[in-house]
Amino acid sequence: QVQLVESGGGLVQAGGSLRLSCAASGRSFTAYVMGWFRQAPGKEREFVAAIGRIALNTYYADSVKGRFTIFRDNAKNTVYLQMNSLKPEDTAVYYCAADPHLTTVLHDTGVDYWGQGTQVTVSS
Repeated sequence: QVQLVESGGGLVQAGGSLRLSCAASGRSFTAYVMGWFRQAPGKEREFVAAIGRIALNTYYADSVKGRFTIFRDNAKNTVYLQMNSLKPEDTAVYYCAADPHLTTVLHDTGVDYWGQGTQVTVSS
């Protein structure tokens, strides 16, 4: 079992920045690919970013490339999402996810573990 707890959400003006954190506990953190997803009201959950087990590779949705950065600190069992140049369309609940398989995270096909979510609201 892996428990994921997100933090760092909040209200920010357009153009501002936020850093989300996801602290993991339970089984070996480095066994898991970590990802961030988001779900806006009335919309389906969508992939935002993912990072490999030892952080050599990162992956981003086109909508956030160049603005968001995912990184992990394996010593702290934590994955982060640095969000810059935020836009109102980034408003959503952001979820942290963990799975042993990269393709599962990239395609959101049965991810093993999810956090409870943290709200990000970007005002115009």
